Amino acid sequence: MRRQGNCAIIRAMLKSPSASQLLTMMDGLVRLPSMSSENLEFDVSNAAVIQRLAEWLEPLGFACEIIPNPGEPDKLNLIAVRGSGPGGLVLSGHADTVPYDEGHWRSDPFRLDERDGRLHGLGICDMKGFLAMAVAAAAEFQNQKFQQPLIIVATADEESGMDGIRALRNLGRPKARFAVIGEPTGMRPIRTHKGILMDAITVSGKAGHSSRPDLGANAIEGMHEAIARIMAFRQRLATNDEGGAFAINHPTLNLGCIHGGDSANRIPSRCQMQIDLRFPPGYQPQALREQLRAEFAAGLSTAGCSIEFETLFDGVPAFETPANSPLVAACERLTGHSAGAVDFATEGDFFSQMGMDTIILGPGGIEQAHQPDEYLALDRIAPMMEVLRGLISQYCVQTAA
Repeated sequence: MRRQGNCAIIRAMLKSPSASQLLTMMDGLVRLPSMSSENLEFDVSNAAVIQRLAEWLEPLGFACEIIPNPGEPDKLNLIAVRGSGPGGLVLSGHADTVPYDEGHWRSDPFRLDERDGRLHGLGICDMKGFLAMAVAAAAEFQNQKFQQPLIIVATADEESGMDGIRALRNLGRPKARFAVIGEPTGMRPIRTHKGILMDAITVSGKAGHSSRPDLGANAIEGMHEAIARIMAFRQRLATNDEGGAFAINHPTLNLGCIHGGDSANRIPSRCQMQIDLRFPPGYQPQALREQLRAEFAAGLSTAGCSIEFETLFDGVPAFETPANSPLVAACERLTGHSAGAVDFATEGDFFSQMGMDTIILGPGGIEQAHQPDEYLALDRIAPMMEVLRGLISQYCVQTAA
């Protein structure tokens, strides 16, 4: 790890003699590429990250089980358990990262670089930094007896489809009472977020010479008609604002990309658009998808054109944990912040489906995620470690409900 600062200063700031070890663990995870992407050119295995976490946790008394995604032996999930009982606490993070923009980083994305009070590296914010901190916090309780289990989970392919947590959900594991997902929330507990789905819409027509438009069917013109209809649908969704904690308290629909035609003097026979639809609690993903597709189909009137739909991302439901959850209260007390909402999606609802009160809480900032020079501010580490100590103490060492 390249350091421009003084390690003794960092250690004092973290108020822990193990600060150097924690930074070394963070560096160790960043050095292991684990990008996931629908584009196979960028997609790699996360096995090295999962195996490294297991190597650290087993000496701490954790029973580590590595579970591959169905049909993907190189995409692994980790469930590490210390202790037993009907309750317990999950600390969870995804072991993959997004790809990176080559040539746009000031430092090597696969080396932790400390500068200006920040740790830079691919995934340090989202969310390898949290995984290292979860291990470090667990190590501080190595010699204490747990009344209820501590479970550390690391999942595969969260960034490209959430296939890892889907696999674990289908197995009904892990089993615990509470779960904390360390996504970047700026140290603010998040108890609700929007759901998301993604579709591709393809309009097919008939190619021909541009001098005789009457002999063809222009797919771009057909898509134009369908877009007009869908924009009206989006406007209707925007009227369903019932208030709430989100930045935008209604569903949002983004026209993400569009491709059609190949030459100015040819009637285009194909045009495809990809869309992203996000929605607050109270909406059913499949019902929204069916409504969206019906609107697109109804908007297409160009003679000779047809429309097809493809599911790009099956989607996740909106997530919400009740405001009166004891976990919400504990995280509000430990952070000093009221629980809020975010417009991005996480694995939260999958843990909820498995019966856990779940909260999203991590040291990074979403503004730093998925960008060149991704970073985690050094001054976020000590407060996050205090929160993790408090949660482990309350839900694993003590006998809190």
